[in-house]
Amino acid sequence: MSSTTYPFTALVGQDDLRLALLLNAVSPRVGGVLVRGEKGTAKSTAVRALAALLPAVAVVPGCRFSCDPVEPDTGCPDGPHEAGAGGRRPARMVELPVGASEDRLVGALDMERALAEGVKSFEPGLLADAHRGILYVDEVNLLHDHLVDVLLDAAAMGASYVEREGVSVRHAARFLLVGTMNPEEGELRPQLLDRFGLTVEVSASREPEQRVEVVRRRLAFDDEPVAFATRWAGEEDALRERVTAARALLPRVRLGDGALRQIAATCAAFEVDGMRADIVMARTATALAAWAGREDVLAEDVRQAALLALPHRRRRNPFDAPGLDEDRLDETLEQFADPGEPEGGRDRDPDPDDDRDPDPDPDPDPDGDGPGPGGPDGGGGRPPRDRPDVPDAPSEGDASGAPETGTGGLPSGGGEQRAVAAGEPFRTKPLTVPGTGEGAAGRRSRARAEHGRTTGARRPRGGLGPLHLAATIRAAAPHQRTRGRRGPGLVVRRDDLRQSVREGRESNLVLFVVDASGSMAARQRMGAVKGAVLSLLLDAYQRRDKVGLITFRGREAELVLPPTSSVDAAAARLDLLPTGGRTPLAAGLLKAHDVLRVERMRDPSRRPLLVVVTDGRATGGPEPVALASRAAGLHAAGGTASVVVDCESGPVRLGLANRLAGELGAVVVTLDGLRAEAIAGLVKDVRTAGDSRRAA
Repeated sequence: MSSTTYPFTALVGQDDLRLALLLNAVSPRVGGVLVRGEKGTAKSTAVRALAALLPAVAVVPGCRFSCDPVEPDTGCPDGPHEAGAGGRRPARMVELPVGASEDRLVGALDMERALAEGVKSFEPGLLADAHRGILYVDEVNLLHDHLVDVLLDAAAMGASYVEREGVSVRHAARFLLVGTMNPEEGELRPQLLDRFGLTVEVSASREPEQRVEVVRRRLAFDDEPVAFATRWAGEEDALRERVTAARALLPRVRLGDGALRQIAATCAAFEVDGMRADIVMARTATALAAWAGREDVLAEDVRQAALLALPHRRRRNPFDAPGLDEDRLDETLEQFADPGEPEGGRDRDPDPDDDRDPDPDPDPDPDGDGPGPGGPDGGGGRPPRDRPDVPDAPSEGDASGAPETGTGGLPSGGGEQRAVAAGEPFRTKPLTVPGTGEGAAGRRSRARAEHGRTTGARRPRGGLGPLHLAATIRAAAPHQRTRGRRGPGLVVRRDDLRQSVREGRESNLVLFVVDASGSMAARQRMGAVKGAVLSLLLDAYQRRDKVGLITFRGREAELVLPPTSSVDAAAARLDLLPTGGRTPLAAGLLKAHDVLRVERMRDPSRRPLLVVVTDGRATGGPEPVALASRAAGLHAAGGTASVVVDCESGPVRLGLANRLAGELGAVVVTLDGLRAEAIAGLVKDVRTAGDSRRAA
């Protein structure tokens, strides 16, 4: 496989992406880039190509932390270094794998040597490798939250700290942080989104000519990568020189009071939390001016900076689409415009006269990311949101046209009705799965985890994890005489080491099974039902869960959303969910059983929580009630933790949801009972139900 990197200047379109990356190359203090987009949009290709454009760095020979020989880090673990001449090496691009451990990221101390010899033996991690280069995190939204916190703290402080059992190491860690993610696989928390300086949205081009060019260049690169790169070498050199020139010009760029007022007014107008957005916009506008070869920041720089720095900071919950109202932005900039600014300063083209920027059209994506989109969409503008089409065909019902009757002889709804809006979401308290699991880190159920309170110690399996110092000393103490101990040092062997056992929280698979039949729409309940499910989805987002959505109506159940970390995708499908037809409760439960069976094979450590939202009616087909009872028994026999949300309303209640909960071995709660103020005892009830199933 060729090691030749695809040229940055050969990318097609992706104007916002290329500009954001180049601005960070000019001024790393901008704070990095988060690239959001669907799969196959050249995200990884663009990032890897950028590394070749960065100027080479001077380093102290033999320093594992890439200290600058002119101004070496006084606290470098390999130091102290004397200022002087050093060697040069290309800027590095270091990739952080999704499954990396904290030790791999920040580095690790050799605790065995620290205990036995009293020396600090530190093995640098990826943060040290990335110093003065690029740190690239693909699928950053899938990275464990504690790793993202460590990563962003290091990026903000420019240093990494490793402290363990009284031993402390600090080293410089200044890098260009680039994260890529597919929103369909889940979102980052708003607090983490805010820590990225810029965000760009990318999508595949719908223009045939651009897609043709993408394929043409990709095939040419695959056939002869060296020859292809050679053809673009001139453009690469020109762009590299421009980056170097912009870096040199950056300290002389003037950010005037007029531009500062526009920045502050824009952040205030869009109600952005905190002051980080103002600072990022100021640094971005300054970098834009340097990139354009100017020494003054103009309104066009402020506008482009806002489009890159603000959209993701306006996202306050997972159901908000990032975006910016450009008309409102223009009005704000016009209102606070500096009267003395030249007319040309309001041109929206960030570099209208520059002819050094080579034609960057389609991206062949040699790393498998797929073709790139065609051209910019306004820099950080609103992305399209994928929404399923609303089914037009009515649900299948009784061919005779007679009203459907459900359990107890009550009408259960006729043909399909239009989708209704969800009620206002509300705060819920979490539902938890009984027992202690070992699933992925999250915030829902108890689990043995890498982070949390220490509950015991054990021998390490494989590499040594968090050291349990007291247990290690207890294991080594009885053997000191036989090991010939002389002096104050403790003689520690590998067999003495003990690793901490910690209890934290895990994420779960929350599978929603929602009744969308006519009986649910009969009393205008569907809006309240959707509001309740939306509230539970918001809770699942905050708890870092995977979610799935099954609906049942007519004669069948449908897996509307396979289990995913993207709760906003579930909310989108819920929003357009129509109702009507019979109530095939058994089909919904059987579909849920099949989904959970497959998910257990895919991810055995992730425990499920089944949430059935229904009034308990079962109609359609032969013996619908008996069939639903047998389907519920399958879940109870498998020990699936379940909750039934009873949607029955009105003065006459049949109690069918309670009967279903009994067959599932589940807790039952009403729609009103889901609210935080009314749900205090529900977690305890879920645990009690789980304990009862195990005892039986």
